[in-house]
Amino acid sequence: MREGDSIGQFRRRTGFAAWNRYAAVNSEFVPIHMDHEAGRAAGMPGAFGMGNLQVAYLHCLLRQWLEEQDRSGRVGGLSVQFRSPDTGGEVTATGEITQVGAERVEIALTVLDQEQQRLATGTATVELDH
Repeated sequence: MREGDSIGQFRRRTGFAAWNRYAAVNSEFVPIHMDHEAGRAAGMPGAFGMGNLQVAYLHCLLRQWLEEQDRSGRVGGLSVQFRSPDTGGEVTATGEITQVGAERVEIALTVLDQEQQRLATGTATVELDH
């Protein structure tokens, strides 16, 4: 594990089915995520995915990476900035190690859509167990 290393990818297909499942689990039935007319009324091309679902995908990416490293640890900090709405399709969460310490790893994060447009960027601190 070194600075500049990729931590892999976490991919999911998004759209009404994924948004509806996420809304059901989180009691987040917001019209802009369920109805194209409501999304358009909010200035978007139609309904769009929840930002917190992208955050969940980033958490999945980080947990997947820890498992692949055969390490245990926890996400000690996560910061995300949303850049564009998820309007459905394939979403890919990626990360690159920016700093490695004895007990923690800093990671730059990105969520991309199928056209490689940035949906979100962020950083994470992963605190490693010994």
